[in-house]
Amino acid sequence: MSDSSPSPSPDPMQPSGTAPRDVVIVGGGLAGGLIALALTRMAPATSFTLVEAGKVLGGNHRWSWFETDLAPQSAGLLNEFPLKSWDEGYDIAFPGYGRTLGTSYRSLASEDFHAHLAEVLPEGSVMLGKRVAQLDAGGVTLGDGTRIAARRVIDCRTFKPSDKLAGGWQVFLGHHIRCHEPHGLTRPVIMDATVDQCAPHGNGAAYRFVYVLPLSEDEVFVEDTYYADHPRMDREQLAGRTRAYAREKGWRGEVIGSETGILPVISGGDFERVIEDLRIPGVAIAGSRGGFSHPLTSYTLPFAAANARDIALLLAESPDTSAEDLAFFCEERARRHWRETSFYRMLSRMLFEAADPERRVQVFEHFYGLSGDLVERFYAGQSTWPDRLRILSGKPPVAISRAIAAMVSRGKPFKMEKTA
Repeated sequence: MSDSSPSPSPDPMQPSGTAPRDVVIVGGGLAGGLIALALTRMAPATSFTLVEAGKVLGGNHRWSWFETDLAPQSAGLLNEFPLKSWDEGYDIAFPGYGRTLGTSYRSLASEDFHAHLAEVLPEGSVMLGKRVAQLDAGGVTLGDGTRIAARRVIDCRTFKPSDKLAGGWQVFLGHHIRCHEPHGLTRPVIMDATVDQCAPHGNGAAYRFVYVLPLSEDEVFVEDTYYADHPRMDREQLAGRTRAYAREKGWRGEVIGSETGILPVISGGDFERVIEDLRIPGVAIAGSRGGFSHPLTSYTLPFAAANARDIALLLAESPDTSAEDLAFFCEERARRHWRETSFYRMLSRMLFEAADPERRVQVFEHFYGLSGDLVERFYAGQSTWPDRLRILSGKPPVAISRAIAAMVSRGKPFKMEKTA
C-alpha cells in the first residue's frame, strides 16, 4: 500500500452488524478497476470493495489508445500505470497506399494493470475469484451466499449481447512474440490491410487487417483482426495467420503471450429498451455493459476513464449521493453517449449493410486518406460536423443507393450464435 492510500478498510466479507461499504464495484476489468483507482485518488474517504470473478484484475487483455483520446484529467489515471509509449507516430498500410500519422500512441498490458492496482488500492478492498449471484441497491450477494452490504452498487460486468441492438463483430487474436533477433520496428502499425481480404474467416468474407506493436527491441505483438457479421472465431486459423504474418516479416521466435476477443460493433438498435432490460433499480451501470464504447472501433478506454473520473468526483463532492441518484447519473451519461455517437453507428451501418464484405477494406482506405487531425477526433469520438461531411464526401466506396438505405436503417439485429 502506498503512503498516499487511505487506512486499511474493514474486512469486505462483512460479518453481521458491520457497517455497509460506501460502494461495491462488480467487475474488475478496465471500467471497474479505473473506478476503484479514481475513488482511491479522488475520494479517499469513500470505502469500497471491488469484486472480480477471475483470478486477476483486467483479465487477459492489452488496451491501446492515442494520446489525444483522453482529456488531461482522465490521462492522469492511466499515466499511473507502466505504459508502452510511442511518440514518433504510427503507420497504416492499404493496397493503394501507406502513410505515417504523427499521433502519439500508448498501450497497457493487463498484467501491469493488475500489478499496479494490487499495489495502490486500499488493503482488503479487492476480492478475487468471487462470482456475484445477485445485485441490488443495498449490496451484492456472492455465489457462496455471502452478503456484502453497500450504500451504492456499480455494475461493471462485461457487455451483454441483446437482440434489441444491431451490428456486427470485431474478432481478433494476438501473439506476443520474443524474437531471436531485433525486429527493426520503431512505430506501431495500427492497420496493415494489405493482407489477403479474401482469406476465409470461418464466417464468410470480412474486412481484415493486422495490428503490430513493437514492445521492445526484440519483442513484438502481432494481432490478426477482422470485422464480420457473425461472432465466430476459429482460434487455430487466426493463430496460424498471425504466425504466418510474423514469418513473412522475418520475425522468428517464441510466443510468450496471447489474447483473443470478440467485441460488438454497434450500428443501431433501441437503446431505451436495452436500458430497460439491463436496469436493476438503484444499481449504476458503467463500462461496455452500459453502452460506453465506440460503436465502430469498439474502443472502451476513453469512456471508462472519463466515467471513473466523474463518478469519483461526484462522490467526493457529494458524499451523500444516493444509490438511485448514482444510477440515474450513469444512465443519463449512457443516453448522452448514445446520442453523441449516432454518427459512428451510421458508419457501422455503411460498413455492414452498404458494403459487400470483400469491399469493406475500401471504406477504411477512404477514411485513412483524410487528415491526421480528423482521424484523431474520430478515434476520440469527437468528430466535428466538417469532419463528418469530409468522411462522407468524395467518391463513395459503396453504391449510393445502398449507402442511403444504410443511413436511414436502424441496423441489422446482432447474430447471436454462440462464440467459438
